[in-house]
Amino acid sequence: MAKTSPGEFWKQVQAERRKIVWPTRKETVTTTIMVGIMTMLLGVFFFGIDQIFSRIVRLLLSMLN
Repeated sequence: MAKTSPGEFWKQVQAERRKIVWPTRKETVTTTIMVGIMTMLLGVFFFGIDQIFSRIVRLLLSMLN
């Protein structure tokens, strides 16, 4: 692998930096809302699953007594 000089490296970094496309404000807000909705849905889902398993474990433990 050929070594790159610091000057050439910096030019390559700048060229790559110019290729960056930042999301618009609307895209950022939409994505944030979608992440919030998905987080809440997954939270409710896992809470439900946890409740079901909790009841199963309590039922099994009550059979031992």
